[in-house]
Parts: sequence; structure tokens; C-alpha cells
Amino acid sequence: MTQIKNIGSFCQTDAKGYIINNSKLSNINSEFCKVIEEVIENYQIHLKENLHSIYIRGSIPRGLGIKSVSDLDTIAITNNNTIVTDMMWVDKIEYELNKKYNCINGVEFSFYHIQEILNTTTFSIIPFMIKTHSVCVFGEDIKDYLPHFKADKTLGNEHLINLKNQVNQAKEDLVGNEDIEDILDCCGWIMKIIVRAGLALVIEKEHRYTRDLFPAYKVFSKYYPEKESNMKLALKYAINPVGNPNNIIDFLEEFGNWMINESEKWIQIHNPKRLRKMEI
Repeated sequence: MTQIKNIGSFCQTDAKGYIINNSKLSNINSEFCKVIEEVIENYQIHLKENLHSIYIRGSIPRGLGIKSVSDLDTIAITNNNTIVTDMMWVDKIEYELNKKYNCINGVEFSFYHIQEILNTTTFSIIPFMIKTHSVCVFGEDIKDYLPHFKADKTLGNEHLINLKNQVNQAKEDLVGNEDIEDILDCCGWIMKIIVRAGLALVIEKEHRYTRDLFPAYKVFSKYYPEKESNMKLALKYAINPVGNPNNIIDFLEEFGNWMINESEKWIQIHNPKRLRKMEI
């Protein structure tokens, strides 16, 4: 069982407050290189001339990857619209790589059309992740064509606007679920969302951002000390998911619903137009 450790940090910013990308090829631990090579090879084989570029995002390109704990999250930029791209191979390859490599907790393939990334006029999480948390491992790097981002209410809104739907989706997926692997995946997924949403609740006070779970938990607890134990349990479940769906559902019914209520209050203050759209 992985212990909760005081690891991770907040994103560095430049003189104007823009988030600095600390992801580099040289940061990637050598133990992850073989699986990354196979990911690139599979993208090339299946996408062929449709492949524009490939990115690795998250803790691994920042040199913070933890063996058997960190996910290998990848992004492929395609030349054609992904709607018409054949994705039948993805689940099979992900399954095979997850079985073959125990240095990662899981590998994820994802696909986005280049025009969808470059022509975004409002905040979108994938351009944000490419600009601030990813390194290009194949093809032309498009970071310089993307806007800069700050740790502000726009970023906080992204983490809070869909929280209610995400919590409800997790509860639906867990009811009557007997697939232990699916339960563990769901638990880890929704708990990471909750911990990061905790940081979003205070982002306008801190003007700091991180994808790392421990510092997100700590800064949330500074402003909500009465909920520190709840968020610590969310952190624990994110790092060490549990296989009992009833335990997860009970937690989501209590703390998850509290987080939803707080997020709606936050949106009402910082983005009331979006909240009204949600209620229609």
C-alpha cells in the first residue's frame, strides 16, 4: 500500500503570473522509456499519416513519476477530425500495455483534432494541459501556438463546473458493480477530481495551481480545517483506491455532496452565468 507523502509542488509562474511548464524529456525516468516507446509506436501504426504529434502529460514528464503508482497519460494530436478516426484498437492496446508493464498504474490513449486545439476561443482543459503540463515526444510541438494560462477563476471554474455530474456519474457506475478493477478505477478517478476541486475552491485566494494531490489537499485544509479529515480520506482513496463500492458511495453521498454545494456557491460568486445555464 502506497503511503501518503508530502510530495508535489505548485506550478511555477513567470513575472506576469503565467504558469510555467516544467515538463521535459530529460526529466523522464528511464524505467518509463520502454512503455513510452511502445505507445509512440502504436500511435504511428494505427494513425499513420493522420498522426500530427504525441504528448506525455502529468507527473512522469516532470520527473515525479512513482513506479507502479503513476499513470502514463498520453495525448495524440491528429490531422483529421477524431470522429472519423478508427478507435477500435485502443482498448486492446491499453490492456496489453497495462499487463506488460508494472512500472505504471495504467496507460491512457487520447485523441484530439489539431484544429480543435488551436482554434479554441474559450478555456479548454486539453490546450491547458498541453501548454502547462506536457512534453512533446513525437512530431511538431504546438505549445508556442497556444495561449498562456494563469491560476485564476477561469481555471477554478473548469474543475468545479462539472463536479456534480462527475460525482453522480461515479455513484451510478458503482451501484451494483461487482467488477473489482472497474471499482478501483472509478474510486481513483473520482477522488482525484474531488481533491483537485478542493484546490479550485480556494484558487482565487491562493492564485496557485497544482495537479499534485498532496499540496492541493493541504491548501484546501488551510481554509476548511473542519473538512480536513474528509479531504485526507479522499486523498487516501485517490492513492489507494478501495474495492468496496458501498464505502465509496457513502463517502460521495456525504463529502461529495458537500463539495457539490460548495462548488455551486463558488460558481454563483465567480461565474453566475454558467450556473444559470446548468440549472436550465
